[in-house]
Amino acid sequence: MVEKKYTNNEVTVVWKPEQCIHSKICWHNLKEVFDPTKRPWVNIQGASTERIIDQVRHCPSGALSYYMNNAAETTKDPVAEAAQILKVEVTPRGPYIINTECVILHADGREEVKKGTVALCRCGSSNNKPYCDGRHNEIDFEG
Repeated sequence: MVEKKYTNNEVTVVWKPEQCIHSKICWHNLKEVFDPTKRPWVNIQGASTERIIDQVRHCPSGALSYYMNNAAETTKDPVAEAAQILKVEVTPRGPYIINTECVILHADGREEVKKGTVALCRCGSSNNKPYCDGRHNEIDFEG
């Protein structure tokens, strides 16, 4: 899978284009950083690190993620930390949205910690299951 990285020396934003469901949330809310009409489309110098992190956390597909460049190594168990009560939003004609850290338990036994916002397929047509890829729009899904 293709990954593109953009850094301002404090934070690195990682973009996985194949995971993007084109919700437009990133560039509608922080156009000074995320502008699909420009190349590169991410201007990591366009806003403060805090604003960038806040916006990346709202990415519903997980196509955008980040890590702190100088983060100290941790010995905490990320799966245990993510095990908390969470709210799942059922969007009209769209995916399930989880707005907090969670653990995805895949059919093959893998555990994947997801931070920020995650969109899970509800229509059954995604080519990126369990994640939404926007295909619910193509099939006129009504849930």
